[in-house]
This record gives sequence, C-alpha cells and structure tokens, in this order.
Amino acid sequence: MNKLKTGDQVFVISGKDKGKTGTLTKMISEKKCFVSGVKIVKRHTKPNPQAGIEGGIVEKESPINISNIAIYNPSTKKPDRVAIKVQEDGSKVRIFKSSGKEIK
Repeated sequence: MNKLKTGDQVFVISGKDKGKTGTLTKMISEKKCFVSGVKIVKRHTKPNPQAGIEGGIVEKESPINISNIAIYNPSTKKPDRVAIKVQEDGSKVRIFKSSGKEIK
C-alpha cells in the first residue's frame, strides 16, 4: 500500500517551492509525482497550426520527487508522516503518525 495517493493534500518540505501546499494530481512512478501549483516551469513552444497549438512561453507543472513532499495534516496544520495500520479484519488503513487519526 502506497503511503501517498492521488488527491492527498501535500506539503513541500524541500526545494525551490519549500513551504507550499498542493494536491497530489498524478503519480508517474514510485518516486515522481505531480503536485498542483508546485514546481511550475516555463517552456518555449513552437506554433503548430495543424495541432492547434499556439507558440510562445507556456507555464506547466513539472514532476517533483516524492522525497521532497510530505502529507499535510489539517488538524495540526503541519506536514506529517504516514503509517499503515492493519485492522482486525485484515484491511489496511493509512494513519497520521503524530495523532493516529485515519487519513480520509
């Protein structure tokens, strides 16, 4: 079971966007992911009239390493770690390490 999933509210703990929060939008692999509003880069694109693409400078999100983000705990308003707890029926649940509350 992965500790982070798409749709989680995350906090950037290192890098040029340190201190920002965003929603995890897409997991590329075990180590890379996209976070909304974080690591925005500018790309110069050529116009392609056949595909309907205008040329110019386009801002888009770049993947961020998963080691540079932590899940955001809304009750403490701080980044937190994730633990996996096995319930009595055998199902697994993600919980916050600091408070022990279940992650929704």
